[in-house]
Amino acid sequence: MLEYKRIKSFAESDLAELFLSVNWFSGKYPEKLKVAFENSDKVISAWDDTTLVGLIRGLDDGTWQATIDCLLVHPEYQGRGIASALLESLLEEYADFMYVTVVPENKSNVPFYEKHGFFIMENGTAMQKKGKTLNY
Repeated sequence: MLEYKRIKSFAESDLAELFLSVNWFSGKYPEKLKVAFENSDKVISAWDDTTLVGLIRGLDDGTWQATIDCLLVHPEYQGRGIASALLESLLEEYADFMYVTVVPENKSNVPFYEKHGFFIMENGTAMQKKGKTLNY
């Protein structure tokens, strides 16, 4: 049975395993992930006993703007509604915010977010700059 938790402190090994399971490059930097989640505004995780199987993180200013930074579910647990449960729980916490933004890393995930009320901004576009310390 899955359990959802609102915690911000994770073992580096749990974060690395989850992020690498979905081929996210950031999984190679578990020490940075650990600090990032500890400093996040909102974090909701899904657990199967002691195994971290899903995670969502929100960054916000407290009232106006919130950004969903990442949403991931271990491949062995995908298709069970975990991502939707994580997203809906976070959106409930952001219900009174003016805007909630998400920039899916993969365009194939757009329909998932549209199903949850997000829309593609007519004139907006995502932009990103990579830090100096990333070695691809």
